[in-house]
Amino acid sequence: MQLAIDTSTDTASVALVDGSEVLAELSWRAEQNHSTQLLPHVAHLLSQNGLSLESASCIIVARGPGSYNGLRVGMSTAKALAFSLGIPIVGISTLEAEAYQHAETGLPVCPVFSAGRGEVAVAVYQMRGKEWRQLVAEHLTTVEALCSEIPVETLFCGEFVLSVAAQLRKRLKEKAVIPPSASMLRRAGFLAELGLRRVKAGDYDSVASLQP
Repeated sequence: MQLAIDTSTDTASVALVDGSEVLAELSWRAEQNHSTQLLPHVAHLLSQNGLSLESASCIIVARGPGSYNGLRVGMSTAKALAFSLGIPIVGISTLEAEAYQHAETGLPVCPVFSAGRGEVAVAVYQMRGKEWRQLVAEHLTTVEALCSEIPVETLFCGEFVLSVAAQLRKRLKEKAVIPPSASMLRRAGFLAELGLRRVKAGDYDSVASLQP
C-alpha cells in the first residue's frame, strides 16, 4: 500500500493506493487547517479500509508550488512518516499532478496557480501517444504574458483558473479550454499514479534533502 499526500493549497487531498488501484481517497477544503486535519483524515482512511501505517511501502507527496504553510505541513508529515517507517519517499510537482488529471483529453494542459503579487506559477504538459511529457518548464509569469505564450488550443486547470477564466477567454478566445468546476478538484489519486511511475523505476527522493 502507498500513501499520497497533497497539502499544496487550501484544497488538500490524501489517497491510499495499491499499485494501480485507488483504495480510498479524500479531498477537502482545508483552508489554513492542514496541521490539525491531515493526520486525522489519514487515520480515518486507514481505519475505514482496515489498514495501518505499518503496511505502507512508500510515501508520495506533492512538493509544490503552493501555499508555504500547507506545503510545510504536508512535506514535514510525509518525511516524518517515511523516516519513522523506514520506507521510500517520492516528491511530485503539484503543477504536474494538477495537469495529469486532464491528460486523457489529449490537449496541452496548463495548470495555473496563484504566486501572489499578480504572478502565476504555470507549466504545460501533454499526453502524446502513451507518453506524458512536459512541454514547458515550471515558471512564474503573469496572465497577460501567459496568453502570449499559448499557440494552440490549451486546457487550463487549477483552482485559481476560475479567478482568471474571463481574462483567458478574452485574450485566447477558442484556444482557451476551461473544464467544469467539478473537475478542478485536485485529487491525490492522480498524484499517486505519477509517483508510482517513479517508484517502479526505483527513482526515489532523499528524506533528508527533499524540500517544498
